[in-house]
Amino acid sequence: MLKLLWLIPALPCAGFLTLAFFGPRLSRRAVALIGPGVVLASAVVSWSVAMSFFLAPPPGGAFVQELWTWMDVAGFHPKMALYLDPLSLVMMLVVTSVGFLIHWYSTEFMAEDEGYSRFFAYMNLFVASMLVLLLGDNLLLLYLGWEGVGLCSYLLIGFWYTDPANGRAARKAFYVTRVGDTAMSLGLFLLFTQLGTLQIQDLMREAHDQWGTGSKLATAAGLLLLGGACGKSAQLPLQVWLPDAMAGPTPTSALIHAATMVTAGVYLIARTHVIFEVSPTAQFAVAAVGAATLLIAGFSAMTQWDIKKSLAFSTISQIGYMFLALGVGAWSAAIFHFMTHAFFKALLFLGAGIVIEACHHEHSMFKMGGLRKELPVTFWTFAIAGCSLAGLPLVTAGFYSKGLIIWNAYASAGGSMVLWLAAVFGALLTSIYTFRMIFLTFFGEPKAHVVKRPGAAMKIPVMILAFFAAVAGFVETPGFLGHAHVFSNFMQKALPEAVERRGLGMSELGSEAVVMLAFLAGLAIAYFFFLKKPALQESVTEPPVGQAVHRFWFSDWGMDWLYDKLFVQPLWWFARINKRDFIDSFYAAVAAVTRALWVVLRSTQTGRLRWYAAVIVAGTILFVALALVAKP
Repeated sequence: MLKLLWLIPALPCAGFLTLAFFGPRLSRRAVALIGPGVVLASAVVSWSVAMSFFLAPPPGGAFVQELWTWMDVAGFHPKMALYLDPLSLVMMLVVTSVGFLIHWYSTEFMAEDEGYSRFFAYMNLFVASMLVLLLGDNLLLLYLGWEGVGLCSYLLIGFWYTDPANGRAARKAFYVTRVGDTAMSLGLFLLFTQLGTLQIQDLMREAHDQWGTGSKLATAAGLLLLGGACGKSAQLPLQVWLPDAMAGPTPTSALIHAATMVTAGVYLIARTHVIFEVSPTAQFAVAAVGAATLLIAGFSAMTQWDIKKSLAFSTISQIGYMFLALGVGAWSAAIFHFMTHAFFKALLFLGAGIVIEACHHEHSMFKMGGLRKELPVTFWTFAIAGCSLAGLPLVTAGFYSKGLIIWNAYASAGGSMVLWLAAVFGALLTSIYTFRMIFLTFFGEPKAHVVKRPGAAMKIPVMILAFFAAVAGFVETPGFLGHAHVFSNFMQKALPEAVERRGLGMSELGSEAVVMLAFLAGLAIAYFFFLKKPALQESVTEPPVGQAVHRFWFSDWGMDWLYDKLFVQPLWWFARINKRDFIDSFYAAVAAVTRALWVVLRSTQTGRLRWYAAVIVAGTILFVALALVAKP
């Protein structure tokens, strides 16, 4: 079955080509079968390959499938080859499985949209690109998939392109992520020129052998790769594009900006972990970026009125946890949280889509309320996902994955009390903004009339995701809850095990107890401020200081304003003063000469046949005369 690996990205790619060329001519039923169908087929092949990998592991714990040589230039001959190990296998299963559920949901959600076939073509292309990114055996093929998901992000954010705001959001995502992509490309050039290869496994061996711990080249390469990861995964300071990306259809938000694409940066750092291991500076930078991002985004999530934007800032914060885990050397913990996050965050976005449609496209949580009785399935699944996001102790997947990261932020070799405190405070913020969403949307007095209820195609995927959002965490439990290490033991074949510091002053049970208290404190704060005594909100936000802080957090800590002042306005100023430079004059002169010649040539077109005949005869006599004179 392992030899069928190539089919996994090929199937959604075939779906994209079919829908791109024939989609407008196909019926909506045919599009609804092809779009989700190819992703389902890819998921089935993925699970078949995974079972074969589990039951009969390949030698060395990895399988390489070489398809053909991509190019062969001056000794540089990267191959179109796929690499399957525990890391790429887990992410492949999540992308195809969650991707299918989102495609299935989309058949109903997008049913009335004019761009039905175009939407599924873009979504298929995204899944294919993400799978190429994950399975690529070399960094050049990974970069091809990296750019592919960037293209799909642009296309899907601006899907409803007739609205100028959507076009601006798509361009913003493109510009900001290009900053990170440029840093990543420079990192690839550095790695190739210094180590002579882009084949990932060879590259890791060469980096370990040639670069000693603390190498400046390793640090430079690591920081450049971190720049690329920050752009794609919306981490500080390149996080500003993700909240605006909510302009796209809700299934787009669930697939690209919650479950898969924004975790590409996490995968990149995990896949090139050796470079960060030999550069403590670059690895600490990963942890610092993650800790800062999870706090900043958590504060911003608490102030949003748009349910999708609150979830967007939540995504930024949760990926910050993954970066924190990578930065302290808890590689498996980061991928574990990626897996659980994909389930509960995709579910939250899909649930938000149901609520928005039910309330006649209303996005403001303050204009909803009381929907738990009107939309019971959506309420319970959304609540399960929210509890998993906030880390409801013992019974949700998010409790186990986030708790493991928080413990490693203190106990691992790269951890510290400061990072642990940041992670715990982030858990408090997560609990507050999560239950704020739940209370404002589903409790209290109804403020909106339900105009549409979800059908089976929207209900069944959210129920399946709710199941995994609850139980997926039991593959990795702390010592006081059974000490199950199924996930980390499997991941050790691809990623190093976290090294624990000696002489710790706190146990894992103590850390988990503090996290539980943070969860309960956040729940209590949200309950009193947004359900029990809503007037308390005004007592905090009415004073001038409260208003200023609220606006500051709401605006993503003024990052858009800062970038506008530093980059956008200076560029516009330079464009205005430079609009009449000499280069324009040169091309204006070329255009003027062209117009003058056109006037001259136009004067020869009189429509008089005698004049045309005379010119032809004169021209013939002239050429004959020249031939006779030039004859030797």
